[in-house]
Amino acid sequence: MKTVFIYKNLILLIMLSTIAAASTAQDKTAGQWTDNTAAKWFRNGEWKNGLKLNVNQPIDKITFAVQYHKNKAEWDKMFAFLRDSDLVALKPGRYDIDGDNVYALITEAPSKTFEQSGWESHRKYIDLQYVIVGKEKIGVVNLSQATVTKPYDEAKDYANYSADGKFYTATPDAFFLFFPNDVHRPNILIKGYEVVKKVVIKIRLVD
Repeated sequence: MKTVFIYKNLILLIMLSTIAAASTAQDKTAGQWTDNTAAKWFRNGEWKNGLKLNVNQPIDKITFAVQYHKNKAEWDKMFAFLRDSDLVALKPGRYDIDGDNVYALITEAPSKTFEQSGWESHRKYIDLQYVIVGKEKIGVVNLSQATVTKPYDEAKDYANYSADGKFYTATPDAFFLFFPNDVHRPNILIKGYEVVKKVVIKIRLVD
C-alpha cells in the first residue's frame, strides 16, 4: 500500500509540474521573457519539432520565444513541413502549410549582384529563409540602424531601406529567421553559385 501511495503522489507531482511549466510559458508570452530564459528555451531545441537543421545567427531569441508560444501550433506545422518535405525535389511555387497563416515559397533562380539586391523588412509576416541548394549572402541589420528609402507597403508587406549591416553566408546547413525588427538583404550572389534553390516560409505575426 505504501508503494501505491508513493506512486500516486509521484504521478500527482509530475502533473502539477507540467501544469506549472505550461502556465509559466503562457505567462511569458505577455512579455516576461528575459535574455536568459529565452536563451535557455532556445538551446533546449524542442521547438524544432524534430528538425535537424541549425539556425543561423543572429536571432532575436526573445521575440522568437514570444511568437512561438503565442502560435505554437502554426510553428510546429512549419517545422514539420521543413522536416518531412523533400525540398530538393519540390518544384518552385507556393505550398500552403496553413492557408495564409503559414505558407512556403520555393524559388530556383539566379542570385543578384550586390547592387541589384536591397534591404527590406516586413510587419505582417515573419520570414524563415533557407537555401536548399547552393549558397548566397544575406545581410542583417536592426531596424533602428536603417533609414527608410521606400515607405511600408501594407498590401505587399514590405519597406525598403539603406543601411550598413553584417553579412552572412546562407548554406543548406542552417536557416535564418527574420522578425519585424530584422532588416535583411537576401539573394546576394556568391561566385560559383549563380543559381540558388531556396524556400522562404511566411509565418503570420501574432500581436
